[in-house]
Amino acid sequence: MDQPAAKQASDAAALREMQAPLKAKYRDAPEAAVVTLKAQGDLSDGAIACKVETGRALVEAGLHPATGGSGLEACSGDMLLEALVACAGVTLKAVATALEFKLDGGRVHAEGDLDFRGTLGVDRNAPVGFRAIRLNFDLDTDEPQDRIDTLLKLTERYCVVLQTLRNPAEFSAAIKVA
Repeated sequence: MDQPAAKQASDAAALREMQAPLKAKYRDAPEAAVVTLKAQGDLSDGAIACKVETGRALVEAGLHPATGGSGLEACSGDMLLEALVACAGVTLKAVATALEFKLDGGRVHAEGDLDFRGTLGVDRNAPVGFRAIRLNFDLDTDEPQDRIDTLLKLTERYCVVLQTLRNPAEFSAAIKVA
């Protein structure tokens, strides 16, 4: 076994070993697998912006230039696509590791089409939100097409953000006055 293949096999074994007790716990106690993730933002600044704590940094989200923003703040639509790229990339790497798929690198790209007439209330018939999102992977691999197809299928199946976009979660919104 060559060096990269040996490392990949050990990575797959390490991943299985790391996840085995979690999988057993979730089989025995399904409620333990339900975790509530949280995010929050600060609206106290006078600008039309929201400061969001990402866990790694503070990101200031603001209006997209197509809605009058300066372009200096992060656009929440871009952040949604970035979350998709991050989740899909991590999921693909985990699946590749588990499958002992030879992956020498690559890139993940997401792009989405927005019609800002809906967002700005210019046309009530124009949708608010993305009308299409495209997720693409450019992989450096010499694996056969059937293994590449399996990698994509499993990545799509297990990517939390992709599945949430495809099958929207139950959603609620509320305002509490301080």
